[in-house]
Amino acid sequence: MRVLVTGHKGFIGSVMVPLLQEASIDVVGMDTDFYRDCTFGGPLVDVPELKRDIRDALPGDLEGFDAVVHLAALSNDPLGDLDSQLTYDINHHATIHLANLAREVGTPRFLFSSSCSNYGASGDGLLDETAAFNPVTPYGVSKVRAEQALAEMATDDFSPILLRSATAYGASPRLRCDIVLNNLTAWAVTTGKVLIKSDGTPWRPIVHVQDICRAFLAALRAPREAVHGQAFNVAKPGENYRISDLAAIVERTVPGCTIEFAGDAGPDTRNYRVDASKIARVLPEFQPTWTAEAGAQQLYEAFVANGITLDDVEDWRFRRLGQIKKLMDGAEIGPDLRWKA
Repeated sequence: MRVLVTGHKGFIGSVMVPLLQEASIDVVGMDTDFYRDCTFGGPLVDVPELKRDIRDALPGDLEGFDAVVHLAALSNDPLGDLDSQLTYDINHHATIHLANLAREVGTPRFLFSSSCSNYGASGDGLLDETAAFNPVTPYGVSKVRAEQALAEMATDDFSPILLRSATAYGASPRLRCDIVLNNLTAWAVTTGKVLIKSDGTPWRPIVHVQDICRAFLAALRAPREAVHGQAFNVAKPGENYRISDLAAIVERTVPGCTIEFAGDAGPDTRNYRVDASKIARVLPEFQPTWTAEAGAQQLYEAFVANGITLDDVEDWRFRRLGQIKKLMDGAEIGPDLRWKA
């Protein structure tokens, strides 16, 4: 099997590539490499690649593949707030552009990295894949719009698969500390404080980056009839937590730390829990193994071993918005987020 992975140098992609290679999949990457200065704990695995903005993808870029694993996106809510139109252009319009090219050249399977952020402000009930969308940020809206358009593109020869990952966590060669469990653990290691930036009450489903990659592999290998046009919540059953619960896990994991609320901590409208029973039933090959406790321990050990600092966490190195602003301030990329040279 030959697979194109967009965003292969990102937080998920840098973990995805070696996992697919271990499964004897021939991987080619496509990435703008915005985060080339943000490597953590060792180099990325090299694969043949196209240094290409997905907005500029050409038909020939998609030829000869059995599937596309589409990860590339503006990856979180703060980036969406930078310029919401850019989020829609990249996460929605460019996704459909890429899918249209794949369909035109005969690539039969298109795996879209969607998000449980689609559910947004949805309260305390468990949500399966039929639940109503209620996104509250441009990021969530962009993922919803992309899903809706992709679902309409399904044909007998083209299978979109919509993988709605829970909030990711875990160590990666392209580490992020702007996601909740990573951020809580990084603050605990660097300051001795588990800093909660909301009132701690919102629910989040969480999933380890390695388990996200296992879900994509299972979807690549599954029979067409099992996944054609289907959406899946990607999580381990039972891994829904309040933010305060995650903070308590970190407090038990990192020696000598204590929980503290940020001075401006307040309510967070993003509040949702998901039911992950469908993916367990339809894709039995997907066997998620990580829990929040194990993930916090992995992060703690990785942060200590690599000497992470608070500047790494809150400046630019492991915070996506910080890195994008650094590139813009240095005139390396323009306001349209394209490289200038």
